[in-house]
Amino acid sequence: MSTTKLSRAAALKRKVADARQAIPAGTAALYLEIQTSGAKSFAMRFRRPGGKRGSLSLGPFDSSDRQPVDNPVIGQRLTVPEAHALAASINLQRAKGVDVIANHHAAKARKSSGIIDKQTTLPRHVRDYVEEQARPKTRRWRETARMLGLDYPLKGEGEPDVIKGGLCTRWRERLPASIDEDDVFAVVDEARKQGIPGLGKKGKGPSEARARKMAVVFGALFKWMKQNRRIKHNPTLDVHRPGPPAKRQRVLNSKIEVRSADEIRWFWRACERIGPPFGPLCQLLLLTGCRREEIAQANSDELGPENAMLNLPGERTKNHLSHVVSLPALARAIIEGVPRVSNFYLFSTTGRTPVSGFGKYKRRLDALMLEEARKERGEDFVVPGWVLHDLRRTAATGMAGIGIAPHIIEAALNHSSG
Repeated sequence: MSTTKLSRAAALKRKVADARQAIPAGTAALYLEIQTSGAKSFAMRFRRPGGKRGSLSLGPFDSSDRQPVDNPVIGQRLTVPEAHALAASINLQRAKGVDVIANHHAAKARKSSGIIDKQTTLPRHVRDYVEEQARPKTRRWRETARMLGLDYPLKGEGEPDVIKGGLCTRWRERLPASIDEDDVFAVVDEARKQGIPGLGKKGKGPSEARARKMAVVFGALFKWMKQNRRIKHNPTLDVHRPGPPAKRQRVLNSKIEVRSADEIRWFWRACERIGPPFGPLCQLLLLTGCRREEIAQANSDELGPENAMLNLPGERTKNHLSHVVSLPALARAIIEGVPRVSNFYLFSTTGRTPVSGFGKYKRRLDALMLEEARKERGEDFVVPGWVLHDLRRTAATGMAGIGIAPHIIEAALNHSSG
């Protein structure tokens, strides 16, 4: 075998012959192969562990004089210097007793089975997680994707946008295996103090709820990657996750004699003053006991004949069970009285997407409700704080107050136990 290393000029000069040629390249076991068609490529021929002869195709010959890349890999187009470097690396593995050919075949099998290459950076894994796990199995998968740095269209199919400053931007060159506990803690702590990367924060001051959501989303992503053999170690396991908030008990005072239910009366008047779409939406939350998004994203396809019921599909409910909501006359009148700016969504400000901006609307509703309360109780009166989900609890308490059986209430709320 020639000890002189094959050069680019020598490789270019080699002519096509009537039979395939294997020309020693000067690095142990490396050959330049020339087919009768004129195609040139690099290959290695050597004995495998155990003495059996074997060959390994490295990649097509690249005749350009470009700068060699660092760490060339099998399968790419190879300049002569890259072929020598790759062959030297393979020979080093052979010297350690590694069966390079068996490892190469195993890697090809993993790739064909869908197992992703370990050199793939985080954004690809995030997208696979969203589309293979979060999207088909969770209701708020778009929110999950946004927390991880991808913004999917609200309606229909389409490519996601990469959120500026989000994790898919910040870690666009990071391999999952390089992300450790300190990286995870830093992002969770940032979510607590400054807001979720790329999304910022809505309220003032730190938020344990925001940190908990970020930790949960991270945990689910890395658990899925470990289950699918994309990482060997889950870096979220040893990072403290903020505990759940105390269970809420707040109920707007509901009484059998509704005129004595002061908070509900103030709430209802405030809804009328704030007007559509948010006022009627909140009134329906109280009347139906539905969750916020179940009403906010309600559309004309889900309404039954004469608006007598709302048919919620399983993909829009928390327990993934379809739910038929019977609409009383007052609820039907509210729906029919809302100005329609969308041919699809019942509650919309743009005509293209369902209503949003609940924080802003809720602050305005609180201010109007306080005005109504102080008309009756004086300027020093303060309405205790409450959130929109308390309306669901208020509806259940009101049903219990008029003697409706617990299992009927559970069914009306679409609880799994009902």
